[in-house]
Amino acid sequence: MIEQSTENLAFTATCPKGLEGLLAEELRELGAADIREQPAAVYFSGPLVLAYRCCLWSRLANRIMLRLQQVRIGDAEDLYRAVAAQPWEQHISPSGKLWLQFSGTNREIRNSQFGAQKAKDAIVDRLRRQSGARPVVDKQSPDLTVALRLHRDKLDIAIDLSGDSLHRRGYRTHIGAAPLKENLAAALLLRAGWPKIAEAGGALLDPMCGSGTILIEGAMMAADIAPGLLRESFGFERWLNHQSDIWNQIREEALERRRRGLERELPEIRGYDADAKVLFAAEANIARAGLERQVRVSCRPVAALKVPSHREIKPGLVLTNPPYGERLGEQEALRETYAELGRQLKSEFGGWLAGIFTGNPELGYETGLRSHKQYQLYNGSIPSQLLLFHILEQSADKAAEEGARKLSAEAEMVANRLRKNLRTVGKWAQKNGIDCYRLYDADLPEYAAAIDLYRSVDGQLFAHVQEYRAPASIDESKARGRLRDLVRAVQQVLEIPQRSVSIKERRRHSHKGGQKGGSQYQKQAQLQKQTGAAAFWVSEYGAELEIDLWTYLDTGLFLDHRPVRRYLREQARGKKFLNLFCYTASATVQAALGGCVQSTSVDMSKTYQAWSARNFRRNNMDPYQHQLVEADCLQWLTSAQQNRRAHYDLIFLDPPSFSNSAKMRGVLDIQRDHATLIRQCMALLAPGGTLVFSNNLRSFQMDESVKTEFSVENLPLLDKDFQRNPKIHNVWKVQSK
Repeated sequence: MIEQSTENLAFTATCPKGLEGLLAEELRELGAADIREQPAAVYFSGPLVLAYRCCLWSRLANRIMLRLQQVRIGDAEDLYRAVAAQPWEQHISPSGKLWLQFSGTNREIRNSQFGAQKAKDAIVDRLRRQSGARPVVDKQSPDLTVALRLHRDKLDIAIDLSGDSLHRRGYRTHIGAAPLKENLAAALLLRAGWPKIAEAGGALLDPMCGSGTILIEGAMMAADIAPGLLRESFGFERWLNHQSDIWNQIREEALERRRRGLERELPEIRGYDADAKVLFAAEANIARAGLERQVRVSCRPVAALKVPSHREIKPGLVLTNPPYGERLGEQEALRETYAELGRQLKSEFGGWLAGIFTGNPELGYETGLRSHKQYQLYNGSIPSQLLLFHILEQSADKAAEEGARKLSAEAEMVANRLRKNLRTVGKWAQKNGIDCYRLYDADLPEYAAAIDLYRSVDGQLFAHVQEYRAPASIDESKARGRLRDLVRAVQQVLEIPQRSVSIKERRRHSHKGGQKGGSQYQKQAQLQKQTGAAAFWVSEYGAELEIDLWTYLDTGLFLDHRPVRRYLREQARGKKFLNLFCYTASATVQAALGGCVQSTSVDMSKTYQAWSARNFRRNNMDPYQHQLVEADCLQWLTSAQQNRRAHYDLIFLDPPSFSNSAKMRGVLDIQRDHATLIRQCMALLAPGGTLVFSNNLRSFQMDESVKTEFSVENLPLLDKDFQRNPKIHNVWKVQSK
């Protein structure tokens, strides 16, 4: 029996796919420890009181389950013995009501119904042997729900503490034609930053509110109302280990918080819909939630959408889940609806944040708005996106128009090219959830620069402009003028301030003796001090990585290597990974998130090793499992061979084309030295391992002796944003023959 509420127990919270990160943060705020994300689930630990609190307060979870044991099984008899070994008499009365949920199969247990039957027999037989009585199977009102999940040879045995799915709050008895689940609506509000907006007094509007789910969830957040307060029951209430005194105390605290929350003046929360019938459902749901005074709905088409005028309204959030159509004809008809929504937002809601959740992101473009942030989510089984938009103030719109008129004809030409690229590469990046990408790469030869966009995790947009070396025949002042045109076009098209644009400017300079030499990028440390610019974090496939656009030549993330990092992540599960010339170790972060069991990242730069350590901490990487080594890679490889260090399953070798650093014993010339480097790496590979070798020397040719000695395959790892420049890097897969 569980006698003390402080005993540390293991739990699983399940959730819709795509909400794992949000749920992990919510559980952390509720007091959970040992948090670990899994697809559609989060593992955590804590006392029983934590499980009660999660059942009552989680806005995102579907279920909270108490994990009893994970065991290895092969066949049906193993399953029977593993389940029968659990002390079920501590959890359910022999004459109680039992329900089992079984998911998964393996090579021997190929049917989940068969697995459920075998597990039920094991529980019933154990209880009958001990007491002479047996529980009955009851799906509708069980005293205990046992959840079993089989994956290959591992069986997770758990007790479902939640009962009915936690997304069913109890207020929604009436639903519209395409209902949005309550926990998904809560996730949209959290992603859009509604709690902070509400705290500042900003309003919440839903112009296509349907049955009112977004509005109700928003009001419950603003009023500090526990989402589980209206539920009739939870799964733990008839469990033998239920501690009713603790549960009653938690529930009373929640009731008191609700009372205080509703006494406060809440921000304006309003919903509209063109369908009067569906608003009856919304009103009924709002009443059942006890929020009639806080949430109001009325019949109004999108074309009539305006800021409520009956009281002073602070700019806030417009969030909606419009229809997106499953058939082509429906989609065509909806284009005007989305376009009208965009027109009203631009004309009436300057200074507001808008969010559109849709299963058809292409329709989102019909608004004529450019989203500053996109989140990939699932509405049931439908891949969907939450698109967030900052709506400019009218004065800002006018300023942008004036800025456009002031652009020179040449700058306007650049601006048009940037707009065109946003419609192609930008849409591609948005569709694929890519926040950092190359927008422009000397598309117009006279404007020779690369422009990269970086979207921070908090939604800010930055542009990184790197000027290419101008021919000696181009006048210096003319080159400067073209760069100014380019930068002004970037600011005007992207609608970002000067402080959000980093410029790496090449300038010819004179050496001693007055001879003109090469060129260099001018440092921007002074500009950084003046503008307050600083490093920030971006997201790439779930990894968060530090970016600095101002202090160094490079930003901390080689964007052309994005598909290389994705490839390494896909190959890394269960493997030992070595990253040589690791730079800021972004490839190691991806490998770790891909499931590598151990990693070593080598670079001789103190700066980059410190940067890598920050990336590791940000992504909760264990420093004992993922080692950073400050060393010359050439010396480290020689030493590793001599000392016969442990072999690696996956190695990433990405050296510079040329290096004569003072910290190195010799000079590295990748064309000359690559065969030696590859052989040294291959000597460290475990049987069946893979070396991924990359370099950015455009004239690079692989040594024929390497091709003879090993299996060598050129990997075409280049995303859409770098296809104008296919020679930007070479990537090779090398394996033993």
